[in-house]
Amino acid sequence: MQATHPSYQGSHRELATTNPAWQAYQALHIGFVVAPVLAGLDKFTNLLTDWTKYLAPSVANVLPVDARTFMYGVGVVEVIAGLLVAIRPRIGGYVVSAWLVGIIFNLLIHSQRFYDVALRDLGLAIGAFALARLATSFGKK
Repeated sequence: MQATHPSYQGSHRELATTNPAWQAYQALHIGFVVAPVLAGLDKFTNLLTDWTKYLAPSVANVLPVDARTFMYGVGVVEVIAGLLVAIRPRIGGYVVSAWLVGIIFNLLIHSQRFYDVALRDLGLAIGAFALARLATSFGKK
């Protein structure tokens, strides 16, 4: 496999061992497949946390379903987003980044003031955006 970047003419092995941008792309690609899939699956088990506590009450109050059911839907979306990153990282990176911006908005309006989590998710959103940009050179379109 060769990179699609026009300035690189070496083999996949040379690319993996010598190009920091390729290595960064690979780290982001793997991370943004694994993290959304695991977080999505955990919406069904709550082993990591009770995810409903992060849903802003003002959002929960307008939902046509209860918070638990909504989180099941969130879990499905997150698993699909992670799989999209696996298959089409350029598109999936933008989807995950936009999804995280939505989560940030929810956290900022939450009465519990989860500003620390919102800040962490901003870093993740930037990372997912960077993955999408790097995928234009290294990944599948």
